[in-house]
Amino acid sequence: MKTNFPNLVGAVDGKHIRCINPKNSGSMFFNYKKYFSILLMVFVDSEYCFVSIDVGAYGREGDSIVFKDCPFGKKLYSDQLNLPAPACLPNTTDSPQPYVIVGDEAFGLHKNLLRPYPGRGLNATRRVFNYRLSRARRLVECAFGILANKWRVLHSPLLVEPDYADDIIKACCILHNFVRRRDGYKFEDTLSNVMEDFENGGAAGARLQGTQVRDYFADYFMGAGSVPFQSRFSY
Repeated sequence: MKTNFPNLVGAVDGKHIRCINPKNSGSMFFNYKKYFSILLMVFVDSEYCFVSIDVGAYGREGDSIVFKDCPFGKKLYSDQLNLPAPACLPNTTDSPQPYVIVGDEAFGLHKNLLRPYPGRGLNATRRVFNYRLSRARRLVECAFGILANKWRVLHSPLLVEPDYADDIIKACCILHNFVRRRDGYKFEDTLSNVMEDFENGGAAGARLQGTQVRDYFADYFMGAGSVPFQSRFSY
């Protein structure tokens, strides 16, 4: 298992793609990092391929709002993704758990989308869960690294109007999937990328089901689903 995170179907994240400020656009493309950008939201599988992308939201728009308004987010939060039926985690025989996607603090907790426990002073169980989720999220970070280092047009601001910029970003993602399946990737390309993360400002509150699923996984990682290398994160 590549991620040591059972029932995982992939990871979701968003990035700011630098662009020029279009004429008469005001501050729509000006983001919290003080530059102009277009937002790229992606869902990535275990082979670092883009299963779903959404391109074109303004840089100033909030991350959680962008995700909830994009087609993938709408389907997830309305339980329309047609994910596999819940299944028991390895080494367990009861309490089937849903298949899940992992994201960072920017995403609203849901039974099929898990994010880290927030705050400081976490107990050992929650620290281990956050570590295991962070490792699983490397799928999407590596995919962004491969994308940016293969298609170096993304290393600098896109000097075209927004509609053309959207087409360039979509083309890069399509070509990424084609080349990834044909040629694989270089490990060093996964280590860095020039695209900026969304600001972490997730929606307040969490769905009860999502909280219960996250707590189950957290307890599982301390018991039947533990791995030796997590011990250094339990104190």
